[in-house]
Amino acid sequence: MSTLTLVIGNQNYSSWSMRPWVVMKQLGIEFQEKKLRFNSSEWDAEIERWSPSRLVPVLWRGTTSVWDTLAIMEALNEWFPAKGIWPADPVARAFARSMSAEMHSGFRDLRSSMPMNIRASHPGKGMNPATRANIDRIEQLWGEARRRFGGAGPFLFGLFSAADGMYAPVVTRFKTYGVALSPESQRYCDAMLATHGVREWVEAALQEKEFVADDEPYATAPG
Repeated sequence: MSTLTLVIGNQNYSSWSMRPWVVMKQLGIEFQEKKLRFNSSEWDAEIERWSPSRLVPVLWRGTTSVWDTLAIMEALNEWFPAKGIWPADPVARAFARSMSAEMHSGFRDLRSSMPMNIRASHPGKGMNPATRANIDRIEQLWGEARRRFGGAGPFLFGLFSAADGMYAPVVTRFKTYGVALSPESQRYCDAMLATHGVREWVEAALQEKEFVADDEPYATAPG
């Protein structure tokens, strides 16, 4: 297996980068990190070299590149079949893939009104009926996954999987915006925030100083 390199953006803001990074950290898949900060000279100089789509994340294995978060999850599943990227049970695996794809393509109101911003605290900001509907649907998905498949542990399918990685940025959003959740959903969020993968990402995000205006609708740029 060639050395893996995961290309990511700012850890405070890049929800898509967070997803595979946390999965690889949590499941013990070794990789090198290449960070290209948004709106920087480094990004302008290097993004075309590192990313066919000019977006992050991108996972490189030797000269093979895989871009888009779900594609990265599937590549990891092929390359590391013993790591449990997806649940072993086929029914659970189908549900995990489906709810991950729904996260990938949906919840636009939540994304736009509550952008990921780990170092911030904006209780109540961004809440509106459309965002609340997105949150309710996420809680419904989490609850069903836990009821049907979560008996072996605290995560959506018991053991940590790609589905948890796909919802990791949502967990941080709920903390940033002080979202009121059901007790079951809050227990899941607490379990996620306690994982070493999420903790390491959050610790790195808190060290970043860059201010990206597009991701800061509720703050003013430092003077």
